[in-house]
Amino acid sequence: MANYLLTGAAGFIASRVAGLLLSQGHRVTGIDNINDAYDVRLKEWRLGQLMARPGFQFQPLDICEREALRRVFHGELDAVINLAARAGVRQSVENPWVYVDTNVTGTLNLLELCREFGVKKFLLASTSSLYGGDNPRPFREDANTNGPLSPYAASKKAAEVLCYTYHYLYGIDVSIPRYFTVYGPAGRPDMSLFRFVQWISEGRPLTLYGDGTQSRDFTYVDDIARGTVAALKPMGYEIINLGSDRPAVLMDAIHMVEQAVERKAKIERQPRHPADVLATWADISKARKLLNWEPQTTLEQGIQNLAVWYQENRQWAKDIQTT
Repeated sequence: MANYLLTGAAGFIASRVAGLLLSQGHRVTGIDNINDAYDVRLKEWRLGQLMARPGFQFQPLDICEREALRRVFHGELDAVINLAARAGVRQSVENPWVYVDTNVTGTLNLLELCREFGVKKFLLASTSSLYGGDNPRPFREDANTNGPLSPYAASKKAAEVLCYTYHYLYGIDVSIPRYFTVYGPAGRPDMSLFRFVQWISEGRPLTLYGDGTQSRDFTYVDDIARGTVAALKPMGYEIINLGSDRPAVLMDAIHMVEQAVERKAKIERQPRHPADVLATWADISKARKLLNWEPQTTLEQGIQNLAVWYQENRQWAKDIQTT
């Protein structure tokens, strides 16, 4: 049995990671500031799934507040899992400061406390957004990530570099999974598949940026959680892609949503946002080799699971802001 500190515990991916760790018999201290970056009802729903489970404790904390954080660094922590982040490409263009605060300063605070309290393992969630627009596909971990297209990607690049510094200076063992377009039940409402399910289910217009030929390496949240937990083993310093390795064209994904909710989309087209990359595709050979990890959920099944969750929670999920 291990003791883990998990940041962003009310978040989409972190709540699934917490559930997996608890099911394995570990203890998890979750922290989250429950900010209003998107509808807090989603965060409260996810947290509610965890609160009743043995081995889980929750503290409302912000990783930007270093002195407040100090109080959860007690006893023997086997690892800090940093999944707290401001995420989203377009929002970061509008308010880059909050991305630097959480993603850079927050990560630095956690690393510094790991150094101070002798925590040997640190995991940082990162993103496929680092690969920018010019790298050959499928994206490999050793690709050039010095050309981020958004403040979000730039802030995650800075966090990765800080992790290397603390690994080099203090010997902290670091794993950095880079996530590729994660989706699933109770997902983030700024992500395309959550929006598509809501919009089509409610008969609302579906806003499509670009011509629909852009592709995404959609990856199901439970697969991401498994890969994240697998990356908690000692690794030195490693960056590892976690993706489906099966990119889907956006229009094809829309058709899958139409089938899952049994309604047709009313598509309204808008110009492509300049911060959006045209395609993502993960080379996951490193994850296969180092983590013995393989995605297990097809896009069709994952979208079906999301649609079922939406129907079960439609009474309030239909009112979540997705524009």
